[in-house]
Amino acid sequence: MDSERLVRLLEQVRNNRVSVIQAVAQLRHLPFEDLGFAKLDHHRAVRQGFPEVILGQGKDPVDIAAIVRTMRQRKMNILLTRLDAEKMNRLRLLRTGLKFHTLAHAATWTAKPIKITGKGTVLIVCAGTSDIPVAEEAAVTATIMGNRVERLFDVGVAGIHRLLDNRLKLDAASVVIVVAGMEGALPSVVAGLINKPVIAVPTSIGYGASFHGLAALLGMLNSCAAGITVVNIDNGFGAGFAASLINRV
Repeated sequence: MDSERLVRLLEQVRNNRVSVIQAVAQLRHLPFEDLGFAKLDHHRAVRQGFPEVILGQGKDPVDIAAIVRTMRQRKMNILLTRLDAEKMNRLRLLRTGLKFHTLAHAATWTAKPIKITGKGTVLIVCAGTSDIPVAEEAAVTATIMGNRVERLFDVGVAGIHRLLDNRLKLDAASVVIVVAGMEGALPSVVAGLINKPVIAVPTSIGYGASFHGLAALLGMLNSCAAGITVVNIDNGFGAGFAASLINRV
């Protein structure tokens, strides 16, 4: 259930096209539905503008498939994150119709065409090709949430001319997500060049002293450039969601 469907249902009741009893039947699983192993939040789209996202990490593929089946019955757009190759293969057999985004370790299913609600473009910038999976998670998230998304990959500070050659693309974006590992310097550079919100995503890519992304996280939190918001290590989903909310305003 989302705001659009809720308004349509109430208008049908007002116009006597749907009875009160029929409306109650459609609403009886709100605000959540207990599946035994999970309590599915059917009100999430009404409150936040997008249905509950399924985190695949730590879940059994059979349980994931059951959640997907229930959401599909409610005609919700679906986003699954953190799916490894084994879970993707299992889900292909358990639930047909899912679109798999291998690089992003994600899957989606759309009940209806994605409506563009973002007012501008979300630009995903990543430092190196090793950061692409996290960047793609952000891109898939922002896309299914109704944004125009562009990508600018492999433009890290080790070859800063690659970034500077794309100034027009940076300037044209409404929100910029910057994904980087190692020392995490790229968001500071980008934020120093533009007057748009920058969401920094540290990745766990790097050698020993990067401490699995902690060095990048601390570097981004200590950025001297203003206007940077930092999400957790490898949290492309969180960055894509936040960028979508910003882009709607």
